[in-house]
Amino acid sequence: MIQQQRLVEEFMELVQIDSETRSEQRIAEVLKQKFSALGLTVQEDDSMSRTGHGANNLFFTLSASEGVTAPKLFFTSHMDTVTPGKGIKPQLGEDGYIRSDGTTILGADDKAGIAAMLEAIRVLKEQQLAHGQLQFVITAGEEAGLKGARAMDPKLLDADFGYALDSNGAIGDIAVAAPTQAKITITFLGRSAHAGVNPEDGVSAITVAAKAISRMRLGRIDKETTANIGRFEGGVEGATNIVVEKARLEAEARSLTQARLDEQVAAMREACQSVADEMGAKLDFQSEIIYPAYMYDDEAPVVKLAKQALTSIGCTPRTFHSGGGSDANVFNGFGVPTVNLAVGYVDIHTTQERIAVSDLVKTAESVVAIVRQVQA
Repeated sequence: MIQQQRLVEEFMELVQIDSETRSEQRIAEVLKQKFSALGLTVQEDDSMSRTGHGANNLFFTLSASEGVTAPKLFFTSHMDTVTPGKGIKPQLGEDGYIRSDGTTILGADDKAGIAAMLEAIRVLKEQQLAHGQLQFVITAGEEAGLKGARAMDPKLLDADFGYALDSNGAIGDIAVAAPTQAKITITFLGRSAHAGVNPEDGVSAITVAAKAISRMRLGRIDKETTANIGRFEGGVEGATNIVVEKARLEAEARSLTQARLDEQVAAMREACQSVADEMGAKLDFQSEIIYPAYMYDDEAPVVKLAKQALTSIGCTPRTFHSGGGSDANVFNGFGVPTVNLAVGYVDIHTTQERIAVSDLVKTAESVVAIVRQVQA
């Protein structure tokens, strides 16, 4: 059913199109040509005017077969990659894995998902398999913090539920939960003074920040919640004779439940405020929810359908809770139930990234199986 050689060739073609995040122009044009050539309608939003990325989000729709009234499905992947992603040279090894030449990433994250979608559409058409309406959503800016999806016009989504093809893990793994994330920026303003002449007249913002961090619970908070300080900056390079007036922290907190996230952010804020008050510093604490959480049990329709479809192609379904966010979080926030399916890529975001040909094939098979299962 799946034509392996065609699928591999298309995947290799896609990864050779440079599309580092913010530079998605060329890949977007190629994708519009490919999907339209297969008879799908093409729409795009105006998100690039808000994201500053090289392309809008793309929406490709395949009308339902005559007489089919199945639920409307959508599948989603992203078109951008991380760096270094220019001049990728894919090669198929004797072990059945596709890799780059070792100087770049491969880009299986997430062009494996896109290649699987295109192959699945071809199979549906060639085999004349009946199907309901299908929408394929390709986002820009996912690697830059889900920027494309977050700027999306949700009115262009036309689906009852759907699947992201963008998780690591073995084929059959289903991310049925993923956390919400708060991006936190903390600025302490102390008072400058000469560090050698009159340090007692100063209030070191660096000392305030360090003491505040020491009062925070960070790392693994509980089974649902994490927190981290990602950046600490302050002072002027080489100027050790100044009591530093300003220090800035960049941090995050994540949790599978909004209430626990709110508690963690509040605790971090309190740690900062208490130290600032004690030391006579000023505090600016900014927290923004980047994307919402989602969580489904095994009986949710979007999960049951995936498990049945994966079983039908010989995979062993396994549900798990992810610690990272994806476009699936954003789509759930739009009110469209979405889970994230593993596509089998390994060591993503590194020059050792690879994917097995067999996993490319199984990913395409899983798309076809889900489309067929929704009508069963």
